[in-house]
Parts: sequence; structure tokens; C-alpha cells
Amino acid sequence: MMLTAMFLAALILITVHSQETEETITYTQCTDGYEWDPVRQRCKDIDECEIVPDACKGGMKCVNHYGGYLCLPRTAQIIVNEREEAAAESTSGRNNVIRRTPADPHRAPPNPTHQIQCAAGYEQSEHNVCQDIDECATGTHNCRADQVCVNLRGSFSCQCPPGYQKRGEQCVDIDECTLPPYCHHRCVNTPGSYYCQCNAGFQLASNNHTCVDINECDANNPCAQQCYNILGSFICQCNPGFELSSDRINCEDTDECRTSSYICQYQCVNEPGKFSCVCPEGYQVVGGRTCQDINECETTNECREDEICWNYHGGFRCYPRNPCQEPYVLTSENRCVCPVSNAICRELPYSVVYKYMSIRSDRTVPSDIFQIQATTIYPNTINTFRIKSGNENGEFYLRQTSAVSAMLVLVKSLSGPREHIVDLEMLTVNSLNYRTSSVLRLTIIVGPYAF
Repeated sequence: MMLTAMFLAALILITVHSQETEETITYTQCTDGYEWDPVRQRCKDIDECEIVPDACKGGMKCVNHYGGYLCLPRTAQIIVNEREEAAAESTSGRNNVIRRTPADPHRAPPNPTHQIQCAAGYEQSEHNVCQDIDECATGTHNCRADQVCVNLRGSFSCQCPPGYQKRGEQCVDIDECTLPPYCHHRCVNTPGSYYCQCNAGFQLASNNHTCVDINECDANNPCAQQCYNILGSFICQCNPGFELSSDRINCEDTDECRTSSYICQYQCVNEPGKFSCVCPEGYQVVGGRTCQDINECETTNECREDEICWNYHGGFRCYPRNPCQEPYVLTSENRCVCPVSNAICRELPYSVVYKYMSIRSDRTVPSDIFQIQATTIYPNTINTFRIKSGNENGEFYLRQTSAVSAMLVLVKSLSGPREHIVDLEMLTVNSLNYRTSSVLRLTIIVGPYAF
């Protein structure tokens, strides 16, 4: 392969005349690929193959020429014809490059032993041309220990290593953290470099600059029960029946029974994560919190054949089917009559009717609890009602509501469990001095609780 080239450097002279100082200032500027040589006072070629790192790729070799460079196969042979003046300027002594000067019939062949004069920073090569001296390789530079020597054509440059900048003759650290933001969150400056840090709850991304959220719930799930990830942090929550402890991580059982005394009708039992309501004997839980009386007379009737079962709030009692006492005889269910043929009956109530009722403990007062009414009405008679017995402490009051009825009123609160037997008497008289009475024997069973 033969490559023939001629390269000319353009020199631009700009002359400025100052009328005030009567002096002339000349500025010099070289075209691309050349630089000003203050020694020779002319533009000289820049060897890009020396100063451009990895100028050629793919196994190609770099061949410098005036104003630029070429990338050619390593086996290529390049023959460059140039004038002697250009040959003195060139410093390309690379393999497979043969430089030929056009033949001059009026000129003697070159003397290989002839010594040529090279500019500062150059030396004569074995091909009798001036080539650049690599001061950095030969150690003839004067760069400081904290500086890096960079070879140039005909000279060298002392530069600072990465992360440092020149300040006078010294290399000082560049504080990258004061420059436009390199780091997403925090920047830490180090000699010649820096590194980024992230706030709590974040971690550096693969680019070592950006901070991304850490999903703590997926990483190690610090929460005792439920974990919810949020940007830069996380929050813990507890299952129903638990509450967060002071460390905001663990869960403690919520004692619902302590939060309110009305959560259960009777008794609250705390359990891990929940609670339950229990009822006393004779009651069952309804709706999770309310106590309802169990009717034992329907479920577990334990009374004998000659007894009747009477259910009350919280229990039951057995009473005789025939409550009559001498001289009374049973005429119908719960009704006893004293026969008129028996002389002793003249001083006794004609009939005694047995009734049973149940009330809750501590019932509010006053409260109407039972009504008594005549079953047989006679013309021209007057009926009066009274409490004959069982009201020694004044818990009751009988209020007549009509000519044939009266209402038993509870005027004092009763606490159970207890049993009250109250005899309510209806006295009937007429204008002919007819007089008779009937008694309703009311058994009041007060339950043990107010429900």
C-alpha cells in the first residue's frame, strides 16, 4: 500500500495597531491538527497517535500524518514522499513506514552520518530525522511527586491525577461534593474522589449515585405481625385484638375487658388477641355478649310427677301440683276451695289461688308487677283489695284500678336470689251483709342478677 500526502499548516496572522500606544500586537492561530511552535515560530503537526489514548480500535495501528492520523492494518506498508523540510519536521519513526524524499538530480545523496540540528524536545533518530523525546519515559521531566507527567510533541505537561486540580504548582483535592449534585442524598468527599451515602431506609443503586427505597418488609420483615412498606421506612400494624407496643415493632394483647365495664353483660374473659363473655349458671350467652335465661323446665325438667316446674331468671323451682292445705280441697289447677259444709270454713277465705312470678334482681321502682282481678262478678256487691300478709317490710303497695281489679306495685327494690310470698285478698260485700273473701297467694321469685 502506498500513501502519498502533502500537508500544509495554515498560519493566521492578526495584526492590531494601537493608535494610543503606537505598538503592534500579532496573534497566531494554527488550523486543526497543528499547534504553534514558539521556538521555530511556526505551526507544527500534532501527533494524535501519541496523545489520543487508543486512537485506533480493532487491532489497527495508528499512523500520524500532518493535520491528522490514519488507522491502518498492522501489516500495511506506508511510503510517504515528502520534502526534506517536512521530513525534518516529522517524528513518525513507526514500523512499516518508509519516508522518501523526492530525488533531486542536482543534490548529492544524503549522508547517513550527517548530524542534523533538532529543536528542543526532539532528537535525531536512526533514520536521520528528528523525533520527539518522551521526557515522561526517560525521567527527564520535572513534575512533582503528586503530579502526572504527560508527554507532548517536543515537550511534556505536568498534570494532576484524577480528582485533583492545579492550584499554582500544587495539586489540591477537588471537593466533588461542592459541585453540581453527584449524589441523590449525601455526598462524602475523599482525597481524589468521593462516594455517595443514602438516608436511612434507602440504599445505593447500581450506579452508586441514586438512592432507592429498601423494602424492609421483604428484606427481613422486622414487624411481629403485619408490615407495610413506605418510602424510606415501614410501619407495623397488629392483628385485631392486639396493639403496638412502645417499640412500634412488637404487638401486645389488648385487654378488651379493661377498656369497658359494659363490654359483657355479666363477665368478660380476656384471651390472646380476643375476649369472650361468660354468663352465670342458669344463663347462656346470646349475641356474644348478652346473657339469656335458660328455661330449665323445657330443657332439663327435674321435678317429680306430683310437682310442677316453675322457671325463673337464673334457675327453676319445683312446686306441688296440689298446694291445698286442710280444710281446702283442689277444685282446678292451682285453685283450692274451702267447702261450705265444713264449719271451720266460715272463718276462712272461700278460695285460695296459687300464682307464681319471677322478677329480676334490683328492678327499678316503683314498678307495676302483678294485677289481681275478680273472676266472678256479683250484682250489687262491692270489692275491696288489700295485702293480707307478706309485706312486713313495705316492699309492695296494692293500688285498686277498678271495681273488680287491683295492681300490685313494687315500691322497694329487691335483691335476689330470694322468694317472697304475698297474700292478696279480695273482700266482697253487699247491702244484705253478705261477706266473702278470696285470697291470691302470689309467690315472687327474685332472680340473682339484674338480667
